[in-house]
Amino acid sequence: MGTLTASFAICMASLASNPVEDVAVDHVDLIEVNHFYDEKGRLVFDQIIFYDWSATRSRYNVRDWRLLKNRAQLPRRDWRNQRFVTVWHDGNVLREVTSTSCRESWTQYDPELTEREYLPKDRRPQLKKVAYKIIP
Repeated sequence: MGTLTASFAICMASLASNPVEDVAVDHVDLIEVNHFYDEKGRLVFDQIIFYDWSATRSRYNVRDWRLLKNRAQLPRRDWRNQRFVTVWHDGNVLREVTSTSCRESWTQYDPELTEREYLPKDRRPQLKKVAYKIIP
């Protein structure tokens, strides 16, 4: 029994010395990178929009969105797992969002704002608010 206790203590010590950063992980059905331009063709902002498929309405509904603040937020193809992944610091949370589909659009309207007509912002399921931490 002493060996088991010692092994457990060593394991816990190694976890304490190498803390794993909390990650809020979500999966959506579609990730869209949108570039919104004004009427003169000037870039207003870039955003990333996260959608879930609604089988009852046969359409994608916006779950959430974020402004693109740097290129590190852009979704990348994970060929091994056949999905797209975006990881970034979202405030105090390290966030990871995955999807099997990704698209890029250039518009003179804000798709997220337009989508509020179909599903109001206060009725949308959002990305996780906090990461859950497992405490030993």
